[in-house]
Amino acid sequence: MEKFDAIVIGAGAAGLFCAAQAGQRGLRVLVLDNGKKAGRKILMSGGGRCNFTNLYTEPAAYLSKNPHFCKSALARYTQWDFIALVQKYQIAYHEKTLGQLFCDDSAQQIVDLLLAECESGNVVIRLRSEVTEVQKQGDDFCVTVNGKVVSAHSLVVASGGLSMPGLGATPLGYRLAEQFGLPVLPTRAALVPFTLHKPLLEALQTLSGVAVPATVTAQDGTRFAENILFTHRGLSGPAILQISSYWHPGEYVSINLLPGTDLAEFFTVQREKHPNLSLRNALAKLLPKRLVECLQATGDLPDTALNQLSKAAQQEITDKLQNWQVQPNGTEGYRTAEVTLGGVDTQALSSKTMEARDVPGLYFIGEVTDVTGWLGGYNFQWAWSSAWACAQALPFSPDV
Repeated sequence: MEKFDAIVIGAGAAGLFCAAQAGQRGLRVLVLDNGKKAGRKILMSGGGRCNFTNLYTEPAAYLSKNPHFCKSALARYTQWDFIALVQKYQIAYHEKTLGQLFCDDSAQQIVDLLLAECESGNVVIRLRSEVTEVQKQGDDFCVTVNGKVVSAHSLVVASGGLSMPGLGATPLGYRLAEQFGLPVLPTRAALVPFTLHKPLLEALQTLSGVAVPATVTAQDGTRFAENILFTHRGLSGPAILQISSYWHPGEYVSINLLPGTDLAEFFTVQREKHPNLSLRNALAKLLPKRLVECLQATGDLPDTALNQLSKAAQQEITDKLQNWQVQPNGTEGYRTAEVTLGGVDTQALSSKTMEARDVPGLYFIGEVTDVTGWLGGYNFQWAWSSAWACAQALPFSPDV
């Protein structure tokens, strides 16, 4: 039977980076993945340019039942450490908005970096490898893959969440956690577009493809200020993807379509300059005309001239535009979700090493854990940081 110091399940961001770091320490490492290609999710991330980290990474940008868990790893391998690695490979990158760093060229460069790092650690990567069984025998883990058994002193589960099943996502990591007695917190799709109930959806159909800067607030008070995008299924765009992590079925979200605009002042100025101007044409100076027309068609805005607006009507319009209450029907689900909320309960893991407290030699890193970052490179940074912390702790097997 082939024997390794460590077997890593999953050739994604966390798995490849952990394997590379451990391999460079001299460990004999095997990576297994069910797909045909390493780093499939990396390749399509950031519109094919990979938003590989965020300049403003901090623990507050992560959701977890145990919010302190991510602090240690994020402090020990930071965004600056990964940026230094990107620079070492002479990969050109740029900041898009809000600290989000993207490759100038292609996400393939990040995958190539990870594969080169693995190569320098003599890591063995086996793709098209389906893990069907894992057993602990003595101090070792025996993994059945494509009908053959391989063993290792340590097993690192980096199999990701349930997001994007088209790219090979499976519940394997959660099944392994449960098999070894670790609690798994309920999972749901995150960083995902909203779908809308039919009446509102039909009313907004003409807006498909229109984007507006907005502030979106969840019922718990969490707020994000970025673009929202109207789609043929509902609402998307960065602000919506962000707020989806904080939304629960049945709740409303509040959308301010004119953040930073004093509408009372705007109406006063416009009324003095153009008393006969229609409300539609006045608001079209601030919002896409199609959006204004749509809100009139749904009865949310009156079809009237500015000089006919009463104080009460003006206030009502202000509320509608700056505190628009929308009740999503649901989300588009795992098919388009960027990440998975929930996962392996971090109370059962060491925050220093990512090792299961009660199962020596078993580690969980990356998205499979109950740590979910905001949109904008935060989830990649969690992959790098958790992988690095784990790789430093992996021991040499006594008999490899």
